[in-house]
Amino acid sequence: MYAGQSVSLSLTKSGIAELVLDTQDASVNVLNSHLQDELGQALAALGTSKDVKGLLIYSAKPAFVLGADITEFTQLFDLKADEIARWAGKGHGLFNSIEKLPYPTLTAINGMALGGGLELSLSTDYRIADSKAKLGLPEVTLGICPGWGGTVRLSRLIGAECALGWMLTGKPVAASKALEQGAIDAMVEPDDLLDDARNLLLEIIGKGDEYMLKRLSKQKSLDENEINAAAMQAVRDQQGKGLDSRYPAAPAILATVTAAMTRDFYEAQGMEAKTFGELASGTVAKNLVGLFLNDQFLKRETRRWSKQAQPVKTAAVLGAGIMGGGIAYQAALNGTPMLMKDLRQEALDLGVATASSILDRSISKGRMTEAGKGAVLEHIHPTLTYEGFHDVQYVVEAVVEREDVKKSVLAEVEHKVADNAIVASNTSTISIDVLAEALQRPEQFCGMHFFNPVHAMQLVEVIRGSKTSDATIATTVAFAAALGKTPIVVNNCPGFLVNRVLFPYFNGFNRLLMDGVDFERIDQVMEQFGWPMGPAYLADVIGLDTMVHADKVMEEGFPERMAHDDRPIIETLLEQGALGQKNGVGFYEYGKDEHGKRFKRRSEKVAAILEQRVSRNETVSDAEIIERMMIPMCMEVVRCLEENIVASATEADMGLILGLGFPRFRGGALRYIDNLGASTFAAQVEAHAECGPLYQLTEDMKARAASGKTFY
Repeated sequence: MYAGQSVSLSLTKSGIAELVLDTQDASVNVLNSHLQDELGQALAALGTSKDVKGLLIYSAKPAFVLGADITEFTQLFDLKADEIARWAGKGHGLFNSIEKLPYPTLTAINGMALGGGLELSLSTDYRIADSKAKLGLPEVTLGICPGWGGTVRLSRLIGAECALGWMLTGKPVAASKALEQGAIDAMVEPDDLLDDARNLLLEIIGKGDEYMLKRLSKQKSLDENEINAAAMQAVRDQQGKGLDSRYPAAPAILATVTAAMTRDFYEAQGMEAKTFGELASGTVAKNLVGLFLNDQFLKRETRRWSKQAQPVKTAAVLGAGIMGGGIAYQAALNGTPMLMKDLRQEALDLGVATASSILDRSISKGRMTEAGKGAVLEHIHPTLTYEGFHDVQYVVEAVVEREDVKKSVLAEVEHKVADNAIVASNTSTISIDVLAEALQRPEQFCGMHFFNPVHAMQLVEVIRGSKTSDATIATTVAFAAALGKTPIVVNNCPGFLVNRVLFPYFNGFNRLLMDGVDFERIDQVMEQFGWPMGPAYLADVIGLDTMVHADKVMEEGFPERMAHDDRPIIETLLEQGALGQKNGVGFYEYGKDEHGKRFKRRSEKVAAILEQRVSRNETVSDAEIIERMMIPMCMEVVRCLEENIVASATEADMGLILGLGFPRFRGGALRYIDNLGASTFAAQVEAHAECGPLYQLTEDMKARAASGKTFY
């Protein structure tokens, strides 16, 4: 009946038209413009043939359909809201044509049916899924709403409250739960899916017009009365708790679904299209789609490097502290046996305890069993000696952050491993080239910088020294990915990428403190901006001793920009014994009250220091706080890109998102500049030029401002 590159249509002897989704030269099906065109042509080929008694839609891929083609969104989202809404309306028309066919329709769902894929299945009268299938509407994670009927059909099929549970989280739902809620009509074993789907459709055909009841149930609106109005208000009140207005998609989905429940089916689709257009044309959606595409870019880069990698079957970590224990845990969790060496038994005990406590938290949340915990811990082998090191392919040094200690340990371990083994340092600031001076095989050495806490932080900076070989980088990237992390390759410099751009941010913080701006106010403003915690709180979490040490490294590395006009308040706090959360005293005091409830309150120690050291009392607006905090960081990211410390704007921004918690809805530092506009950002920098060298434009940035050139 029809044969295209992504869609084929054939008629069986029993009268079932089988529409098969199987995009050529691709491992998955996505609803790109080409597949949509072919789907329309296939449906047109169906016509109103009297030979067709029913339609079965299924996929020849391991998954049904993974949603729309996100790469097409970049251009689409540059259109105006009403133009985007019309685009969504075309999708409605396509799926509505399935729903208007004069015979029953059924979708067989295998693997994953996400976004537009699920919306396609919702346009058919029935759905059968394999027991391993997952269904979902993840659009909220991209800053948009379902745009091809998902908000309307699913909410009428399973109720607004259940449907919003799918849409507001964006998390896929297991087939068993979908069956329980009524989103699918049957669940079978994967091997039986197509046979059972054909038999079910024949059974439905045999029942005459009964399928129309199912069809109408997805279209029927609620009566417009006080009871239903109150019910929808209750849903808004309950589901609206805790929604973040900085991410407008979830509140918009909630409002649209609850308002549309009492509207005519086609009017409700129009409301959905309007909401989709408004969200898709906004900055947040563009930023979140950009992050999705950035993440896909990083995955491609990881695969590219991994093709050159040597497999790491066993590894070792030197140093069994919090970081060493975390690295050992991460390797063991992902199936890589790990030797964990230290000089002291109590340190080894701490490393094992670190891994054990993380596993216990997973058990308490139902994500891990005691047996699973035991299996993970069996992969961690604490040792006080180098026994077994000759058999490992990879060693991560994670001892104290001191150049002399690290050099000594690295030189020692190089003689204990095989000649082809790779040795890496988990240093956060010390030059890889300086550490490589202690080694006889510097080409097999690089930085592998994990972030604390290791199990929670996704980023690993892979730092290339001047003598590091491509083979070493490739194996390190592949090893990091095997540990479930996202690696980004950067070139060597003080602080590498993440810490290099973090400390100018803290430099801006200290300048604000010395101008008399209260640290709690700065924290509040920057948290409202989108950071998970303000700079004072972040310093306490990192540890003031760690902060001061790293700051001095950065000051020595970039004295022309990162030297301080005013001695950092953090140094004075440290001198008086404040370590932050490590000992409960920093910018804030931490502890438990008489009821055992944890508290965080303003530190009396910092109040006394500020009173003694701060003599200025400048008037600074919230907008100026944001500018003075963000300009040093953003300009340092610009410099890292210009100096080829990081290869692309994508990798620079993802480093900040994954390593620092940069606000996701803002897309990263360079995308933040793009959104402001290069000329606007340049004007902000020039307005604060008196703050010093960190508030100066590079020549390239001046050119961008003049030409309007963007980073993306």
